[in-house]
Parts: sequence; C-alpha cells; structure tokens
Amino acid sequence: MDVTQKIQAVLDQLNTVMAGKSAQVRDGVVCLLAGGHLLIEDVPGVGKTTLAHALARTFGLQFSRVQFTADLMPSDLSGVSVYERTQERFVFHPGPVFAQVLLADEINRASPKTQSALLEAMEEKQVSVEGETRALPWPFFVIATQNPYDQLGTYALPESQLDRFLMRISLGYPERAAERELL
Repeated sequence: MDVTQKIQAVLDQLNTVMAGKSAQVRDGVVCLLAGGHLLIEDVPGVGKTTLAHALARTFGLQFSRVQFTADLMPSDLSGVSVYERTQERFVFHPGPVFAQVLLADEINRASPKTQSALLEAMEEKQVSVEGETRALPWPFFVIATQNPYDQLGTYALPESQLDRFLMRISLGYPERAAERELL
C-alpha cells in the first residue's frame, strides 16, 4: 500500500466518525502530518472534541484533554514536583501537555496567563518547569477549540498564540443527510 492509499484509508476511517465533514477531516490530517497545530472555532456541540479524539486514535497517538476554565493554572498543564517520602526527594509528575495529541478544549475560557503557558510547548516542543527544560513527545500536536467571543466568560486569544496555529477551521452544524447518518 503506497502513501496515497494509506492517507485515503485514514481519511475514510475518520469520515465514518465525522459524517459530512470530509473537508475539515482532511484539513485536520494535513495539519497533523505537516507538524502544525489546529484551532477549531465553533459553537459547542458540533463535534470538535470528537474530531480531536478520532485523529489521535486513528494515528495511534497518546491523547490527553484539558478543559480550560477560568481557574486553570499553568502548572495544571505542565505538571508539578511532589515530595515522595519513599524516595526522600521531589519527583516530577508530568501534566497533560506530555501527550502526543493535546486537546486544549475551550482554550479561550482560561486566563491569558494560562493560555500563554501553552506557547513554549507549541513553538519549542518543550516545557520549562522549576528551572528544568523537558522535551515533549514526538509528534506533539495541539488541537485547541475555541468558543465564539460573544459567549460569556471568553477571552480573546493574543496574536502571539494565534500565530502558533497552522490552521483555523470551523465545523459548523451537519447537513440534514449527515444528521440522519449520525442518528
């Protein structure tokens, strides 16, 4: 099976999960294969999380999800060191950013400080915690979802963060035929 056939098989598999969204599925696959990051902007309930999870499973990649909220701290993403009595020292416990596919769900609900915690990871493929730089797994692919700005409790993403995304897509509501297929 050549590369074209393998990619088509991946697209066919993903399209069974994301009915009626073949263009968006193709864009997600292209973004992942190109080594970029994907921003999905849309209203809740149209399959943003489903697409992220399906991409990770189809490619056999480790998946992690973080629900961004107003009280999310940067250390909630990167991890912390905890004192372990049995070892008599501090041991680093990695956060969810140490996955191959990270779903940053509703990224614009977190404070700008927490949003910026993702910048180094997205650009440098590493995080600095407690004075030590730790490499992230390869591949490292962030899929962030964003709610419309007119919804209560959302913050605008800074240009420096928007620049980290290779693509910005919208899923939209499914067509009538796709809704029936989903049902």
